[in-house]
Amino acid sequence: MNKYSNLLLKVAAVFGLIGAVLGGHMAGSGSYAVRPIHAHILVVGWLTLFAWAVYYRVFQPKNRILAGLHVYSAVIGAVGLTGGMALYNFRPGFLPAAVETVFYIAGGAILLLSFVFFCLLTFTHGKKED
Repeated sequence: MNKYSNLLLKVAAVFGLIGAVLGGHMAGSGSYAVRPIHAHILVVGWLTLFAWAVYYRVFQPKNRILAGLHVYSAVIGAVGLTGGMALYNFRPGFLPAAVETVFYIAGGAILLLSFVFFCLLTFTHGKKED
């Protein structure tokens, strides 16, 4: 499970860096237009993925398939939700509005699935690693 822990930790670190840069930008510019995106990047991308990295470092889930589904849906969902939120809010113009909306909704739905998978994992009584 260290493979999962390492992946989640690295992705969390990238989200933490992006969130800190966005926070610095908001403070420097005096504009809080990206506040919702900043908050989701830090809470979902940094905090949640980091907590899950710690979980996989401490516990050994019994169901490896469910663990894999959880980890990969967490990464895809966190990137999809925050990226889709940014596209939806900024409307860059190179994508149709429907694509931006679908990206945002699909990312959120995949992230929700990862929370369901994690909840199921915690009730499978994984044993603590030595």
